[in-house]
Amino acid sequence: MPSPMPALFVGHGTPMNTLERNVNSNAWRRIAADLPRPEAILAISAHWSIPGLAVTAMDRPATLHDFRGFPRELFEFRYPAPGDPALAERVQALLAPLPVASDLEWGLDHGTWSVLAHLYPGADIPVVHLSLDSTRPPAWHAELARHLGPLRDEGVLLLGSGNVVHNLRRMDLAHPECALDWAARFSARVREALVAADLDALVDFVSEENPDEDARLAIPTPEHYLPLLYIAAQRREGEDIRLFNDRVEYGSIGMLCCRMG
Repeated sequence: MPSPMPALFVGHGTPMNTLERNVNSNAWRRIAADLPRPEAILAISAHWSIPGLAVTAMDRPATLHDFRGFPRELFEFRYPAPGDPALAERVQALLAPLPVASDLEWGLDHGTWSVLAHLYPGADIPVVHLSLDSTRPPAWHAELARHLGPLRDEGVLLLGSGNVVHNLRRMDLAHPECALDWAARFSARVREALVAADLDALVDFVSEENPDEDARLAIPTPEHYLPLLYIAAQRREGEDIRLFNDRVEYGSIGMLCCRMG
């Protein structure tokens, strides 16, 4: 029986990483060179957080420029990967009886294409997006993620895109290599929980009941952290984990990435 497709979480940071060859994009390219070629990609991005579950089901998803204030070159960028309606139906079947809407409008957001531009620059692998249900608690997302595991045995790359630390209000734009103390501490705790396969700890970090000040500063809103749970939940007994690009930039943006399998 072939090995399952790895699952990947990428800290995506600024969309300018799309156009630049820097420490982030170079790390993504190195990990891609060591990945088997997937049949398709199921993306869970911080930037599609809506009330309810939906999956993109079109043949040709649009490249969404869901931001403002960036250079014209970024708005002109296109990632013309095909969609995969059959994979969308497979996701709906795996998550049944939960209702998962077939979405024909969303397309690919920058949390996904900024990363895929380096992982698979040919844009020739089908990509499907699964939304984050913004009405649900972290434990629900971790449990939902387990139901997606069979896709790995079918050659589908599960790709989570967000940031383990994401506090735009505390960014220090003058110092890109800076890591605020609380951001560095929290990123280290996430790293330890990932290595220990402690999914409960990863869930607790983002739970509303958690009184931890570092966690509250690191995750003021959950949408950039939740995609990590979808990948952490994929780890199987005895399966390796590889952490890479383990750094904090601009004081409060954690770029830690991980590969399961």
